[in-house]
Amino acid sequence: MGMVTDKPAWSKPLLRSPHKVADKAQRVRGMFNEIAPRYELVNRLFSGGRDAYWRRQAVNLARVRADDDVLDIACGTGDFARTFASASPRSIIGTDFAHEMLSRAAGRGDNRIRWVESDALHLPFADHSFSIVSCAFGVRNFVDLDKGLAEMARVLRPGGRAIILEFTRPTNLMFRRAYELYANYIMPIGASWISRDRSGAYRYLPRSVVSFLDAEEMVNRLDQSGFSNCQAKHLTMGVVTIYLAQMHE
Repeated sequence: MGMVTDKPAWSKPLLRSPHKVADKAQRVRGMFNEIAPRYELVNRLFSGGRDAYWRRQAVNLARVRADDDVLDIACGTGDFARTFASASPRSIIGTDFAHEMLSRAAGRGDNRIRWVESDALHLPFADHSFSIVSCAFGVRNFVDLDKGLAEMARVLRPGGRAIILEFTRPTNLMFRRAYELYANYIMPIGASWISRDRSGAYRYLPRSVVSFLDAEEMVNRLDQSGFSNCQAKHLTMGVVTIYLAQMHE
């Protein structure tokens, strides 16, 4: 259910260090449950439609084969899972811990995808169950990044691929300033109004990007989690980065 409280999930003091908040998981779950009804609309509007392009590019880089079994973690309303499904893998599962997001994904009636409600840090799947594990704009919301990456590694088969899509800070200083002015001030006002959000989600989301790892640090964390051939591919002047990694054979 959506959050029904007098206080927002994300206040200014909490946003100073959002990744260090003790009950971050509860706040993130409540936030996404609250914004679920208009989540996709807001994404389209405030990315200028680029969000669909970013997902297509990630799926292209995954080189999906007919015998692939895909797990999409933190799948939200299912956009990334549906993009993977269009590449015709053998099977695909989308999983998320926000019930309202997942119910909207399942409500599309797409029988190519199975939906499972679960926490990314405690996946209910056996070791080596999948050949591709993906996550779009979700890893920065993990309470424990290393544990989340370890779970991805655990469920991947030897030689399997991880495809992670995440926001990053643009490297060009002038573009970064313009983008962060938009992301930190203009977007939160418009997105909160359209989504009727009271949780503070659209103040948290840009702040969670600024305070998260940069691309080089993220690649290092993937290396430390047991992945190999880790790469970062920047899109849209570095607004988004696709991380590609592989499990050892």
